[in-house]
Amino acid sequence: MTGEVPGLETWKENTSAFDRVRSVAVTLSEPRSADWIADEAAVAGNTARDHLRRLVEMNVLQRQTGAQATLYQPDPLYTRMRSLRDLLDGRDRDDLIDVRAELLAQIESWSEEYNVTSANELREQAATVETAEQTRELRRVAADWDVVQYRLTLVEDAIEHYAEYSAGGAPARA
Repeated sequence: MTGEVPGLETWKENTSAFDRVRSVAVTLSEPRSADWIADEAAVAGNTARDHLRRLVEMNVLQRQTGAQATLYQPDPLYTRMRSLRDLLDGRDRDDLIDVRAELLAQIESWSEEYNVTSANELREQAATVETAEQTRELRRVAADWDVVQYRLTLVEDAIEHYAEYSAGGAPARA
């Protein structure tokens, strides 16, 4: 991070180097090098590499060897479990069933509106429409559909394994 970044000094004073590296690394949307992560986390390159190695050993990150550098990205299983935990926090089984219904309703709405059964069919439509605006709209909806579909798989997993995953296996509301 070059230049004056608001809050950087406070972040450095109140957060360990490990926590800063982890914070940056688990939010990556594409693989990045240790030097890039070091810059974003405001740590030295060697410090970042040490912490990244630990995070790989902890199965929080995956390491891949790139053409010019080793790259790091969040481990998909770690990310999924973290998302499940976030989904379960503060929700009981009935709440999860309500979330599932909302997600299904959104998918059904897109399916009816665009006369398709999947995001991929929507992408196929995007390749044949006549205007750039229509193409962008269909691609945006297809991307949103993918997110909703993924979230639906999380919710269904949380419902199916509610007793195992929830804190103390609390029973659903009566």
